[in-house]
Amino acid sequence: MTSLIHPALIAAASLGLLAAPALANEQGQAKDTPVEQTKGEKKLAKILEGRVAGEPRSCIYTRPSESMRIIDDTAIVYGRGKTIYVNRTAHPEDLDDRDIMVVRRFSGSQLCRQDIVTTIDPGSRMFSGSIFLSEFIPYTRVESDPAAEGN
Repeated sequence: MTSLIHPALIAAASLGLLAAPALANEQGQAKDTPVEQTKGEKKLAKILEGRVAGEPRSCIYTRPSESMRIIDDTAIVYGRGKTIYVNRTAHPEDLDDRDIMVVRRFSGSQLCRQDIVTTIDPGSRMFSGSIFLSEFIPYTRVESDPAAEGN
């Protein structure tokens, strides 16, 4: 019995070794090939123009007056003004800007990565999915320095 298993293991290991260079070449080509931005990525890039990313946060404080919007297949953007927060979620392909978001919070006035966001289809008013949040990245608007621009 062991005499049959040993050659089978060697064959399986050698197949893995043969596939490794092909996989490495595929991954190397992906880095060299420019990836076209999706409509959602372009929209997010426009929102983030003139802003600088900060350290990721697990939770953010929320206010009723702040807006939360979905960018199709890309991210959730929370807030307005000087600092906004971007959450790219675990599965951004599930984001649809037509859906209604319902947030179930476990942490009071904070929105955290463990909170559950469900989506409702606006036409049928039926459950359409769940969104699993990731860390929130703050983007702060950069104030231009008039003295630096004059030099």
